[in-house]
Amino acid sequence: MALSIGVLGLGSVFSGPYATLITRLAQEGRVRLIAGYDPDPGKREVAARRFGIDTSAERPQDLIDRAEVDIVLVLTSMNQHGSLARAALEAGKHVLVEKPMATSVEEATALLEAAAAAPGQLVCAPHVALSPTYREMHRRVRDGEIGELHLARARYGWSGPWWGRWFYEQGGGALFDLGVYNLTSLCGFFGSVRRVTALVGTAVPKREAEGERVTVRADDNAHILLDFGDSRFASIATGFTMQKYRSPAVELYGSTGTLQMLGDDWAPEGFEQWTNERGSWEVFGETDPNWPWTDGLRHLIECVETGDRTVTRPEHAFHALEVMLAAKRSAEEGRVVEIHSTFPDFEYAAPDTPDGDGRREHDPRSA
Repeated sequence: MALSIGVLGLGSVFSGPYATLITRLAQEGRVRLIAGYDPDPGKREVAARRFGIDTSAERPQDLIDRAEVDIVLVLTSMNQHGSLARAALEAGKHVLVEKPMATSVEEATALLEAAAAAPGQLVCAPHVALSPTYREMHRRVRDGEIGELHLARARYGWSGPWWGRWFYEQGGGALFDLGVYNLTSLCGFFGSVRRVTALVGTAVPKREAEGERVTVRADDNAHILLDFGDSRFASIATGFTMQKYRSPAVELYGSTGTLQMLGDDWAPEGFEQWTNERGSWEVFGETDPNWPWTDGLRHLIECVETGDRTVTRPEHAFHALEVMLAAKRSAEEGRVVEIHSTFPDFEYAAPDTPDGDGRREHDPRSA
């Protein structure tokens, strides 16, 4: 029987990427999109006309309380994520919440507790751990193909959004919107962050958003140093301050080799691997070029159908949030900040089989 979906937040994140995935899942007979809510009447009207859904709810809780809704998608501005996701869980729904899961540790703690007690499952973005490229890199790291991990570098950024001023308001920012991808990726490889040192600030004080010139009150530029313990370190460069780049999204340096993710970790293009034993680079193309960064919804539906536990769990999102908030505190106070939560290893249902499609070799001197 198809699962019924209700959506909170009918902006561009819904109308583009998530709507595309929902349409495909509906064609497979697995879901029905039945309701949506947004405070903007224009967005409600467009969604009702385009998707034929009920957008009559006057409050988010009205949609959450609908008995026929099985899954609630929380795609609102960041400051609303924690409270809406918790309300949906407490109403007995399965929930997908976009990143970050909340904007404070207190709110995230309440959401974590609600998830532990609720009958429904909670999936928190980002969903980078589900991509074929990430899963294969994770397998190779766990199998010791590049030895012990010692050092890493990650980056993700662009010039910044123009469609939502809340990105630049208190509770928004590039770290929550962008840096969370790199942070989740690195923790999946290294494990829990122990300590954080960071530079986080606002490089561009005025931005164009929603057709207006707005004062930026959130971070738009950050460089973060992560200490995973045992002298294992990583750095993240992120911000609404990058025009273009061509470097790998993630570089992992081990005792006997190197792994480099190509593209971005939310849109990977395969990876490169160097091993000392081989003495050359191997390039592995992306096995699913159409993998969507919204894949957490498909994964949630699959787990509801099978009764399996999700790979991405609330504890992962909680740890990432604590680290990001600690990075901001580190920048404000000029000190190292300790981290108290942990990041469990990703537990995949079955080991992946290496796929040689798109694989080629080249001499490192020609790189």
